[in-house]
Amino acid sequence: MSSQGVLRPGHVIIRVLDIQEAREYYVNVLGLIETDQDADGKVYLKAWDEHDHHSVVLQEADVPGLEVMAFKVTDDATLKNLTEKIENFGIKTEIFASNTHLATGERVRFTAPTGHVFELYAYKELVGNGMPVVNPGVKAPNLKGIHPNNFDHCALIGDDVDGSYRLFVDVLGFQLTERVMAGENMIAAFLSCSNKPHDVAFIHAPVKGKLHHVSFAVDSWAHVLNAADKIAESEVPHEIGPTRHGITRGETIYFFDPSGNRNEIFSGGYLWYPDRPALTWTADELPKALFFHERKLSETFLSVMT
Repeated sequence: MSSQGVLRPGHVIIRVLDIQEAREYYVNVLGLIETDQDADGKVYLKAWDEHDHHSVVLQEADVPGLEVMAFKVTDDATLKNLTEKIENFGIKTEIFASNTHLATGERVRFTAPTGHVFELYAYKELVGNGMPVVNPGVKAPNLKGIHPNNFDHCALIGDDVDGSYRLFVDVLGFQLTERVMAGENMIAAFLSCSNKPHDVAFIHAPVKGKLHHVSFAVDSWAHVLNAADKIAESEVPHEIGPTRHGITRGETIYFFDPSGNRNEIFSGGYLWYPDRPALTWTADELPKALFFHERKLSETFLSVMT
């Protein structure tokens, strides 16, 4: 939990071009579980080991990308306190009443300096993970596709990495775990509100509000390889991996949903604690920082965004 009471990534709203095509992919290939569909046609999904009502929302739109990334906070008092802190930082907030987003309490929306829209909330309906809470077992039955454990993080691209870094660290209480420096300029910041290597990352480019990827966590390298098998047999557009990052030390594979949004399956990485020193990579070592085994950049990895 962040020093200001942010618990974890709560959900992401992804813009897709065809809601039925996206639903087929996210349910049967990625293996998320559909929990609802609202009156506007948005589809609500969760990873199997999440207890909250949803962590992914598919919203049909003319262009793909990220609509909103939301974080769950500890309670209503924390939500109110953080709203005041964001306003005092100089960023306007908008408050949405409970249940204006399905199964979710009051939400506070704001736009970070990189142009990304974020929300904070304290309550979401619990639906369980398919197992009892007494003598639960280890895995829910009848899972499909890759079936990741949970929504893990987003990597976001924008023009003011330093501004979003300061908002998340100074106001929301995140910690910097790793960064990439080009001389005196920070061109990527990896931030954690938990003990993971990152819960959100900001990457510099001369654009506003772009999505690099939405990441989902699995247990092990073997599960990353299983994801690769499922991607290949389903003829999903594949980009990179399975391989390993230098940054975060995570094991990874990247691929694309039918609308062109990049997804990641992620495993491993180190445990983060606030007394651990933040790590710095220099821009000349970026290929090794991103892909430790290959030590070279993919042509699409830093150019394709939605």
